[in-house]
Amino acid sequence: MDNLNRIAAGLQEGDDALVAELTRQALAAGVPARQVLDEGLLAGMNVVGRLFSEHEIFLPDVLLAARAMYAGLDVLKPLLEGESLAPAGKVVIGTIQGDLHDIGKNLVGIMLRGAGFEVIDLGNDVPPEKFVATATREQAQVIGMSALLTTTMTGMQRVIELLASSGERGRIKTIIGGAPVTAEYARQIGADAYGFDAASAVERVKELTAS
Repeated sequence: MDNLNRIAAGLQEGDDALVAELTRQALAAGVPARQVLDEGLLAGMNVVGRLFSEHEIFLPDVLLAARAMYAGLDVLKPLLEGESLAPAGKVVIGTIQGDLHDIGKNLVGIMLRGAGFEVIDLGNDVPPEKFVATATREQAQVIGMSALLTTTMTGMQRVIELLASSGERGRIKTIIGGAPVTAEYARQIGADAYGFDAASAVERVKELTAS
């Protein structure tokens, strides 16, 4: 197994020390930082996201994998910043007001950053007004909202209503996700996209910023 596959496997196991060491070894062997990111760290996180969405692993496993991801990113960060890559776009993310769950949102943020996006993470329990004000001020292209409680999902619709009333709905796109959220609900409230897991959310954001 080559170093990149070992990085992906170590990340899935949540072994942050191993991932950091293998990342250093891959760089020392001449593997480009971007390739280590794409084929090692992100490849591993894609599997973690899929397994989590299929209920084959649980929140503690995702937290350990995220910690390992950050350990590898810490090694790569100086090299990736040195490449001076223009961001693929700017995304504001957060968990909607009344909801304190943020594991899925954090995973999306990690993967968006890995895909080259600038991410402004507002955290959890975020009021609709804050989503819109931040995205407008920062000239973000996309607002990403998550919810784990059905009782908080109405806040997503409020964000879209505020975007419409402020005249920003056409410029700022919206994507929603979370355990109780469905593609049908996204259509119902007028969201531009729905992400059923972290990997699909990243793909939808890429589509929204390319259009």
